[in-house]
Amino acid sequence: MSDYIISCCSTADLNEEHFKSRDIKYICFHFQLDGKDYPDDLGKSISFKEFYDSMAKGAMTKTSQVSVGEYIEYFESFLKAGKDIIHLTLSSGISGTLNSATIARDQLKDKYPDRKLYVIDSLAASAGFGLLMDKLAELRDMGMSIDQLYQWTIDNRLRCQHWFFVSDLKYLVRGGRVSKVAGAIGNALNICPLMNVDYLGRLIVRSKIRGKKNVIKATVDKMEELAENGLKYDGECFISNSDCYEDARAVADMIEERFPNLKGRVKIYSIGTTIGSHTGPGTVALFFWGNQRID
Repeated sequence: MSDYIISCCSTADLNEEHFKSRDIKYICFHFQLDGKDYPDDLGKSISFKEFYDSMAKGAMTKTSQVSVGEYIEYFESFLKAGKDIIHLTLSSGISGTLNSATIARDQLKDKYPDRKLYVIDSLAASAGFGLLMDKLAELRDMGMSIDQLYQWTIDNRLRCQHWFFVSDLKYLVRGGRVSKVAGAIGNALNICPLMNVDYLGRLIVRSKIRGKKNVIKATVDKMEELAENGLKYDGECFISNSDCYEDARAVADMIEERFPNLKGRVKIYSIGTTIGSHTGPGTVALFFWGNQRID
């Protein structure tokens, strides 16, 4: 049994069963749906189906990160029990939650001088964040110390590749990532942007592909190009989706056919309400271990 816990935000977008089975602790973000407050609690307070159906009908969403006070209460529950903590936050390129967690850590230092509390920017999001946390759980269970795990995370977090596409641009328009004119033209032409998370943890549009069938192939082609050992990739592969399981399954089927050495089958999760508030329904995201992100 390790003498420390590994922890993250609910935005790692794994399911409750996965978090519990790997002994990964998490703290919840918050969101509003048409002005009503909810915790981003893995679909327990409101189902993902209901959430995305509401968005598709025009409901407005708003998200809020974990406050300093919430982090202090959360961290202290483990520190009081004599546990050290390694906590990863949602990418600083997407959220300011790193700052809140860092302030909380600094405020707790003097109160718990004998405890270690590492706060790390994951530079990751959704189930890519989850893939990283899953690996940390594996290394912890293999006996890696908290100091070793901290350094491994710093050295390897950018090897977690994120590639995703959206099939409806109106949510990117709403969030200001795409102009109204470009969004209208793109939807008329059936454009599906292929995006990734860059080395600074930001969402970046990499190419504009016409048609869902073509963007699904382009997404899997990116895995072939960038995965560790190419087509011989033998690591895990996670996919997350926002109420478009059939599209996610199409990507997974293509990957399982093309990469015969995968570690188990592709695992498919739901994009949570924090990330989904910005991407909207119809998003598929692919995550795997590969080349370090350098741009």
